Amino acid sequence: MDKEEQIELLKNTCLKTLEAIGEDTQREGLIKTPERMARSFLELTKGYSMDPVATLQSAMFPEDYDQMVAVKDIEFYSLCEHHILPFFGKVHVAYIPNGHIVGLSKIPRMIDIFSHRLQVQEHLTRQICECLQQALNPLGAIVVVEAQHLCMQMRGVEKQGSSTTTMYYTGVFENIEKRKEFLNLIHH
Repeated sequence: MDKEEQIELLKNTCLKTLEAIGEDTQREGLIKTPERMARSFLELTKGYSMDPVATLQSAMFPEDYDQMVAVKDIEFYSLCEHHILPFFGKVHVAYIPNGHIVGLSKIPRMIDIFSHRLQVQEHLTRQICECLQQALNPLGAIVVVEAQHLCMQMRGVEKQGSSTTTMYYTGVFENIEKRKEFLNLIHH
């Protein structure tokens, strides 16, 4: 299905949704909403058409460096696959190179690819870490995601200000001292 076909399908779905909740789809404020929603939804889910491993591998460089490389406070926005509501926060990533490093801008790009898909935070955390491991073959990788979920804040339990933290790691980060080193680094 090409982009224009996707937009038409999503426009019709939005129109039916607006009608189902009792809205007047012909009122001025809503006339263009189905098309705006369709284009917005495609933008928010553009990660499905991108390859995160290829993104990382496009900027790999041989380097004899065997200490931790950490990138912290990477902002992200995603949609919860259960309610199609936003969740957002920060991702902290580290890896121990094994003969190669990656251009630092590629890490946030890879995170954007995964976050621009319907997600749950636990899966997002694991995907980012496993992608680093697959693309770079480091001695280890670790990812911590801290996020707020509007599906918890706007509906359901309605708990404002709550946040969720998830962590996933491989290789040398299975050693608790290495994890502590990373956690101390991201919290200072």
